[in-house]
Amino acid sequence: MDRSPARLNLEHLKKQAKELMRLYRRRAPEAYARFRHALPAAAGRSDDDIAALNLRLHDAQSCVARDLGFVSWMDVRRYVEAQSPPGKSKPDRVLRWLQLVYAGDVDGTTNRANPRVAARMISEDPDLATGDPYLACAIGDEAAVRQATTSDPGWVNRPGGPLTLPPLVAVTHSSLLQIPDFRARLHRCARLLLQAGADPDQNIASRWPPASLSQPDDRFPLSALYGAAGRNHDLALTRMLLEAGADPNDNESLYHSLEGFVTTGALLEHGARIEGTNAMYKVLDDENVAALELLLRHGGDPNEPARNAPLTDYGSPLMWAIRRRRSPRCIAILLDAGADPRTTTADGLGAYRFALQFGLTDVAELLRERMGAEPVPDDERFVAACASGNESEARRIQAERPDLPHSLSAQQLRLLPELAAAGNDAGVRLMVELDWPIAVRGGDWDASALNHAVFRGNAGLTRLLLEHGAQWTEQHGFGDNASGTLSWASCNGPVEGGDWAGCAQALLDHGMPRAAPDGDDPEWVLIGGRKKLFSDEVRDVLLGDIG
Repeated sequence: MDRSPARLNLEHLKKQAKELMRLYRRRAPEAYARFRHALPAAAGRSDDDIAALNLRLHDAQSCVARDLGFVSWMDVRRYVEAQSPPGKSKPDRVLRWLQLVYAGDVDGTTNRANPRVAARMISEDPDLATGDPYLACAIGDEAAVRQATTSDPGWVNRPGGPLTLPPLVAVTHSSLLQIPDFRARLHRCARLLLQAGADPDQNIASRWPPASLSQPDDRFPLSALYGAAGRNHDLALTRMLLEAGADPNDNESLYHSLEGFVTTGALLEHGARIEGTNAMYKVLDDENVAALELLLRHGGDPNEPARNAPLTDYGSPLMWAIRRRRSPRCIAILLDAGADPRTTTADGLGAYRFALQFGLTDVAELLRERMGAEPVPDDERFVAACASGNESEARRIQAERPDLPHSLSAQQLRLLPELAAAGNDAGVRLMVELDWPIAVRGGDWDASALNHAVFRGNAGLTRLLLEHGAQWTEQHGFGDNASGTLSWASCNGPVEGGDWAGCAQALLDHGMPRAAPDGDDPEWVLIGGRKKLFSDEVRDVLLGDIG
């Protein structure tokens, strides 16, 4: 197979994947052999075992991608897109490449960085980064950076290049730091720049849309330290910047360091303030006991008031931990550190009853042990039974209170989308069977339960909600409906193993119109008159082209 950039055509590759699926469905030995060779899930399996895997188009696309030396089909797509159209000027090719090296808040797009594809492109076309010291910073070309520094010492603090970046920012925000072959080179360039007088607090204003390269948003500065500590989670580079005097209190680095937890300790050791950063809330978004204990050891306040919505609705880290369905261990750590168990939500609901509302009976028991018993009214006992999947108790209460669930408060009703977002299928199923208002919106992005189910690629729950009256036109907080949710989720895969093709079929079966090809752009389709982009597998379902 010709793997040269000039020969890779996305439409041809899609046809290869579809042909592989046709052979697979016909139980052709050559299809099994190809999957066995290229697809990790099929490695070492017999033909019968591979047939039983019920592989789908995305598996065939993964196989085609791996045959070409890529990790995923998304990598293939971004590689081909960055190369197109053939014959474009070098500045155009450089800009496409930089949009792989840097994230959207730096390059002015909404794309994620893709260091694997960026590294492949520069290895195939080294001239992409020649002739510009700012591009040399992106790849760690020490000789070119040294030459620029020697020729013009003031250059080390002057923004420039296609993305108008200060040199140190260009180094620390480069996603190539995540590629071992580039990491040491980029470290040497950062050290060289610092020794030559680069300001360790170099920063840019965010270019994330609706801001842009030409009109960045000065309200959101992005420091060099944030690139090292919060974007790339590079401990050695983070320490280098801190030891050079970088300010750890840049309002981004500590918060985002918790996403990787590699650099958090170094920031705290160099004086990063926890108060006012929302770090005490961010750390509770995941089950990260070590990070929580680290923040508390460095003065994190277990009762720190929230300063912005939606956190302000919950009042304290303890309540946020319950809302995020954290374990009894996390809750106990907060309580042992002094979290007030009598705190309430903005609506006046106490921690014990709030835990019951989310079906966290073990957390509620822990709180009861710390606080003593607390009376729980019928409506809250009903909610707790639903959330914990206790059907017999929920039906018993409903028999005594036939006004439930419709007489519940707006805050209580929002539990349906909250549990859908959390993946609590049992609770959601029981709620809809007990006639919970199905279109109520909630969760981080103010969406209906249907939108949350589609986002997670939960085809079974999507179908259940639709069967109980959910509509594909239900809106979410980003101004679109379930087709828009399906578009973003199928292209970005926010949940491992999501079945967005199954969600698409469920939506079609319950009233969403089939897609129509967009005559101006074959990658896009029209649904309800709106132009949208989907993964290839979902697109085929929506067009009825499932071969």
